Amino acid sequence: MLDIAEELHRWVEQGRDFAVATVVAVGGSAPRRPGAALAVDSDGTAIGSVSGGCVEGAVYELCRQALEDGETVLERFGYSDDDAFAVGLTCGGVIDILVTPVRSRDTARRTVLATALAAAAGGEAAALARVVSGPAELMGRALVVRSDGSYEGGFGAHPELDRTVVGEAAARLDAGRTGTLEIGEQGSRCGAPLTVLVEASVPPPRMIVFGAIDFASALVRMGKFLGYRVTVCDARPVFATEARFPDADEIVVDWPHRYLEGTEVDSRTVLCVLTHDAKFDVPLLRLALRLPVAYVGAMGSRRTHLDRNERLREVGVTELELARLRSPIGLDLGARTPEETALSIASEIVADRRGGSGVSLTGAHTPIHHDAASVPVRRIGSVA
Repeated sequence: MLDIAEELHRWVEQGRDFAVATVVAVGGSAPRRPGAALAVDSDGTAIGSVSGGCVEGAVYELCRQALEDGETVLERFGYSDDDAFAVGLTCGGVIDILVTPVRSRDTARRTVLATALAAAAGGEAAALARVVSGPAELMGRALVVRSDGSYEGGFGAHPELDRTVVGEAAARLDAGRTGTLEIGEQGSRCGAPLTVLVEASVPPPRMIVFGAIDFASALVRMGKFLGYRVTVCDARPVFATEARFPDADEIVVDWPHRYLEGTEVDSRTVLCVLTHDAKFDVPLLRLALRLPVAYVGAMGSRRTHLDRNERLREVGVTELELARLRSPIGLDLGARTPEETALSIASEIVADRRGGSGVSLTGAHTPIHHDAASVPVRRIGSVA
């Protein structure tokens, strides 16, 4: 549900009652991953999605029912071979969806969820842990963990359970991953088994574009479309301007390598070097290829690429470090315009991130989704 935190946070501030349906587990080829959510308020307004359209109507009705009776429901949806028009996933997958009412009278639950939503909407790191299957008395209980390890809420069954879930949620928050946790109700393997969904919300990853050229402007727009916080850096103030890059979150006038030395990057950061000038490229890439970032790509012809690699070797860059460099940058789309080139670069970034091959899906026998292994589906039922 943290994927629609901004809208839900507004609903909480406005005092609206609502029900939220969250994808808990998937099997096979399902369009959305655990954590994806659809919410419906008491007026019937809906936001979000759990299936890209396959089962939205049925889930909408479940949310309306949950608002009326106050019950948390765990429901399974899958493809019906007998009736292709039955409610189900035409892609052949199976998803488990938890529907939870969030009403003003549910004070404890609403307070915890409000804290998680406020943090996520404000761009702060937070992890929301909720019991999605297990003993009836634990269903719907939740806690939220912040990046400093502090937490709010709890399950109330056993002190060790809260401690274990907080530790696991903190680890998943650090990795920026959403998924389920199998545990006993006493915090280990003791007691009745239960499943906890941990949703991690972290600030958007960074894309740093070096070189304030026309191709960079198109790439900035593409980066924003993909959800990155985009910085443009160039040493030439006449080119690095807000007028040229109105979509950028940040514009920096500085030598690229000097800026990179002083800014924060992490394992999700992507670095796109479009400067196309050895005096900028070499010191920048020498540093970039030694940083623990997700992607380093550099623009240039194949001749430029070979010359640049020799210059990098001369300043001590190893073959192992050079192997990290995506150059010439982007996938082979036959791109010519700035927009087509930006699409080529973005496609390579997505393929790197998700483990895709970059080949056409037509005629291929590879999985369509590579980003996470399917999570086994759980038992289904209705609980108070």
